[in-house]
Amino acid sequence: MTKQKLTTALVRRMKRDGQRIVMVTAYDYPGAAAAEAAGVDCILVGDSLGMVVLGYETTLPVTMDDMVHHTKAVRRGARNTMVVADMPFLSYHISPEEAVRNAGRLLQEGGADAVKLEGGRERINEIRRIVEAQIPVMGHLGLTPQSVNQLGGFKVQGKDVESARRIVEDALLLEEAGCFALVLEAVPAELAAYITQRLSIPTIGIGAGAGCDGQVLVMHDLLGLQNGHVPKFVKQYANLYGQMVEGIRQYAEEVRAGVFPAVEHTYGMKAENWERIKQEMEQHESRFHD
Repeated sequence: MTKQKLTTALVRRMKRDGQRIVMVTAYDYPGAAAAEAAGVDCILVGDSLGMVVLGYETTLPVTMDDMVHHTKAVRRGARNTMVVADMPFLSYHISPEEAVRNAGRLLQEGGADAVKLEGGRERINEIRRIVEAQIPVMGHLGLTPQSVNQLGGFKVQGKDVESARRIVEDALLLEEAGCFALVLEAVPAELAAYITQRLSIPTIGIGAGAGCDGQVLVMHDLLGLQNGHVPKFVKQYANLYGQMVEGIRQYAEEVRAGVFPAVEHTYGMKAENWERIKQEMEQHESRFHD
């Protein structure tokens, strides 16, 4: 954990010094505030908010306005932590000019320190143009959720020679294009470690083993804030969903039984004040009816 707000220069230094980078994905003010209080190095505002927060089946419906909105909230909750915002589907696919404009929105309107986008050699022009505009870029290879339809689902990538070689080549190209760090998602640990050794920029793993320079997990996954399938690469450090359900259940029971709110949860006033107010209201009502 760093003692000052992480910068792209410090990220590179952490790799050189062998310091592990801790990144967590958060989507709102309270989550960001908790992450900062816990001392994480970096917060990612992921377009995974489409699935985790908005209830979509994929990340594809997430818009630039969605990302700006949630990035603003995270920035307010974590003013002293590096914030990286995902560029959503179609925000950087049409032209380099539009990619720069949308990346700029995430910094100018959302308050992000950097942006992240998915893809390798097919995104080099866009990455170069964004970097030339003085906007730091984090790359993302392996399982790229915005390509889920092309990939045929959420599957581990790089398990054969051809796909592994392509990921390695893309990683080197992203480094050359100016990315300051690289997320490796759902790739075999051996491949991720090999890429990490080849690069001078740090790698952040999610489902990519311990050989990466850092790790990222979605806050809702690591805290058990959702009920359902837990990916193999997730370690749950709490089960807050169960506590939420139990707390709400107890609340509902007490409301129905007339137990809540009790006296200690209720605002009152002095009896003589209430008698005076009630008399005045009754006199007013009687004049109104007359």
